[in-house]
Amino acid sequence: MRLHRLEMTAFGPFGSTQTVDFDELSAAGLFLLHGPTGAGKTSVLDAVCYALYGKVPGARESGHSGAQGSPLRSDHADPAVSTRVTLELTVAGRRLEVTRQPAWLRPKKRGSGTTPEKAQSLLREYDTAAGLWKTTGSRSHQEIGEEITQLLGMSRDQFCQVVLLPQGDFARFLRADAEARGKLLGRLFATERFGEVEKRLAERRRSTEARVKEADADLLARAHRMQQAAGDAMELPALAPGDPGLAETVLTAAAVARSTAREQLAVARSALDAAETSREQVLRETSEARELARLQRRFAEAREQARRLEEGAAAYREAQEVMERSRKAEAVAPALDLRRSAEAEHRRAAAAEERARDRLPAGLADDGAAGLAAAARRAAEELGGLESARRAESRLHALAAERERLDRQERADEEALQEAEEWLAGWEETRAALQDRVDAAQEAAARAEQLAARQEPARRRLEAARERDRLAVRAEAARDEAAAARESALAAHEHWNTLREQRLDGIAAELAAALRDGEPCAVCGSPDHPAPAGKDVGHVDRATEEAARLDHRTRQQQADEAERRHAGLREALAAAVAEAGEEPAAHLARELAELTERHRAEHLAASDLHPAREELRRAEQEHARRTAARQEAAVRAAARVGHRERLDQERATLARELTEARGAAVSVAARAAQLENAVALLDAAAEAARAAETAAHRLKDADARLADAAYRAGFDTPRAAADALLDAAAHRALQRRLDAWQHEHAAVRAVLAEEDTAAAAQLPPVDLTAATAALDAADLRVRRTASAHDAAVRRCADLDRLSAEAHRAARALAPLRAEHDKVARMAGLAAGTSADNERRMRLESYVLAARLEQVAAAATARLLRMSSGRYTLVHSDGRSGRGRSGLGLHVVDAWTGRERDTATLSGGETFFASLALALGLADVVTEEAGGVRLDTLFIDEGFGSLDDQTLDEVLDVLDSLRERDRSVGIVSHVADLRRRVHAQLEVVKGRQGSAVRQRGAVSR
Repeated sequence: MRLHRLEMTAFGPFGSTQTVDFDELSAAGLFLLHGPTGAGKTSVLDAVCYALYGKVPGARESGHSGAQGSPLRSDHADPAVSTRVTLELTVAGRRLEVTRQPAWLRPKKRGSGTTPEKAQSLLREYDTAAGLWKTTGSRSHQEIGEEITQLLGMSRDQFCQVVLLPQGDFARFLRADAEARGKLLGRLFATERFGEVEKRLAERRRSTEARVKEADADLLARAHRMQQAAGDAMELPALAPGDPGLAETVLTAAAVARSTAREQLAVARSALDAAETSREQVLRETSEARELARLQRRFAEAREQARRLEEGAAAYREAQEVMERSRKAEAVAPALDLRRSAEAEHRRAAAAEERARDRLPAGLADDGAAGLAAAARRAAEELGGLESARRAESRLHALAAERERLDRQERADEEALQEAEEWLAGWEETRAALQDRVDAAQEAAARAEQLAARQEPARRRLEAARERDRLAVRAEAARDEAAAARESALAAHEHWNTLREQRLDGIAAELAAALRDGEPCAVCGSPDHPAPAGKDVGHVDRATEEAARLDHRTRQQQADEAERRHAGLREALAAAVAEAGEEPAAHLARELAELTERHRAEHLAASDLHPAREELRRAEQEHARRTAARQEAAVRAAARVGHRERLDQERATLARELTEARGAAVSVAARAAQLENAVALLDAAAEAARAAETAAHRLKDADARLADAAYRAGFDTPRAAADALLDAAAHRALQRRLDAWQHEHAAVRAVLAEEDTAAAAQLPPVDLTAATAALDAADLRVRRTASAHDAAVRRCADLDRLSAEAHRAARALAPLRAEHDKVARMAGLAAGTSADNERRMRLESYVLAARLEQVAAAATARLLRMSSGRYTLVHSDGRSGRGRSGLGLHVVDAWTGRERDTATLSGGETFFASLALALGLADVVTEEAGGVRLDTLFIDEGFGSLDDQTLDEVLDVLDSLRERDRSVGIVSHVADLRRRVHAQLEVVKGRQGSAVRQRGAVSR
């Protein structure tokens, strides 16, 4: 890239149009851009950057102040003149002309006031064949900048770093720590992708770690359940999800718990067997004691019962006599029963006949049994003919019920269909609203993530701004202190000079005081001293002058120390300003608070994502259900149409049949009920008439049989036989009394005759309470040991089941932990935190270290020449303090043979070291950008710190760049450079704005 011509109108400090011919300046290879402070030297470089990229360098972009709505516009320009920058250059074999005009407020053509004018850009290319400038297709401000960026192969930051070499930045670069160097190199070499790799690996590590911890938490939960199941048989150390060896620890503890549980089961089995054996022995002893007690009670009860039987013997004999008369009367009992039965039957039959005849019609009430039976047969025959009609009528009722059921279904389906249609009519709006809610929550989540990423840079910038403000106050105080020290040193210097002049004026008197007669004079050599000078009042001697000189030296050292402190604070302040910018800390604090509040609000909005998705899912399920219900209702409605037609046809046919069958009755069922009632009444009446006749004959026969039976049994009358006869209940009661007495008497005799019972009666009474208590205690021991045994069995089963689940979980955890270990090692290695990364070098730092090594090698080639072979820049992978390694930069001093930090270089050494570094960086970035040739470079300030010899060596190095057809512009106000560099571009400031004056290498 070579610059040819620059034209600036109403730009920065230049109120009118100013033109710079770089071809004339570049003819000498080395040219000087100088002028007083504030004239606008840097604005010339700003104009070059603005023409190429549409923006001025980042550090100065916010520092421009202007009028009429544009920060780039000159305050000295005529209101009607637009701000414009035109740059003609050659890049990649193409000669281009870029013209840019920023947005500004121009005066209205009519009336007063201003109107906004949009930014404009124009790119033209010179056609060598036609000898004309041709406008390219793009006129967009941004598109032209992108095209220039592609042609140059570097961004604006890279251009400002390698073409407009800012020496102050590289001086800070030499003294900066690894973090600051990494930021600069990262911008120049675009190594963000390696940082992204580190982030992706870190995210992958967090993801796998979360999965491992989740699996560990599941395994720990199973371990705690095993611990609960095992009780005291399992000890689980304090472990947390993610701890190494967790699976092995849990499985080992589980194995120990299972073994312990099986041992406890064996102990419980033994205890249960012993308790059951003891209980059987106690049970046998208790049974024997109960049997002995039973025999003793049996014998005592038998003796008491025998006594009571003897006392009731007379009553027993009377009962036997009553039983004997009852047995004789039992021969008459059948005849008595027959007589009573025939009499009762006769009364019932007569009453039933009377009731049956009362229900008959008047014409049939007096008929006999035969007439009534004939009438019943006739009614039954007519009833049999109505059976098919009754079935038809029942079917007709069923058809009516079926039709009503169909109508109910139809109404229900219509209501369901209407409800489904109403719900589905608003489905699209409902779905869209829910989807919008989901989308809004997702967008809020994305914004919250972006805001979270912006918070930390904003917080660091706020801290830097606060540090900047503190440093500004300290730098101001240090400046005042340095000024006061300089004034004090100047005053001491003037006082010393005054005293020295006074002493020189009176030096003759001081020499005269040392003269001795006969000794030669130290000035004239004469041994005669005719008129030696005398001391005046206020004479200054050597001691006074020496004291003043020492005082001046002390004050000068104090002033130098104050200057160094001030310079250090200025450098720290500049670094803080570069980090924080010029915005007030309060404004940055408000921005951080607003950013935090926005992040909180977006995070709160994003929390609605899961409920919104759930509600959308439920709505979609409801939509599917209602759609299916609507389809099913439509199918049922179509099926009902044919079914209803078949029912109506069958009803019409059955109605015609029933009209003929029911006659005058309301219905066939009513007619059938009439006939059934008539048949029942006639049958009942006929049966009652026959039964009454039969009962009368039986009563007569029973009277004859009773009289004959009483006579044969020995009773005078049937009444006497009836009185002696006991009823069944009395007979059974009396017989039970007799049988019981006999049975009890025999049982008592049998018990008293038993040998074992009699023998037991001779023994002492048995204590059943003690035997029962012993048996209860044995039962309690068995229950307790059985419960312990069951618990041990359950514990073993639970531990076996839970251990199997834990083994499965551990097997599933193994690949997750292996993946996490591998990813964690890769992430730690890339982030520089792994033990395998001995130098704690991040991946991005590793790439930047390679670039820095190239830069140091390229810079050393020039630094050796500038320092007469003394200094060499070397890259260092060593760690700096507690930070990470990879971006160290040291200087090797050939005079001492030692390697030291670049921060120890003096001011002049720092300048030419930073210059060599800048030139080396320009070469490396140029090669990185695709080898675009940079034929024009600018070096901004720093030459005032060099002595004459070093300045000559630096200029020789810069002048050697002409060997590759390069031109270098030096931006400086050092007066000695005006004598050494003949091609000059001078910026002159005035009340109407600054102007440029140019002279070539041979002009004067």
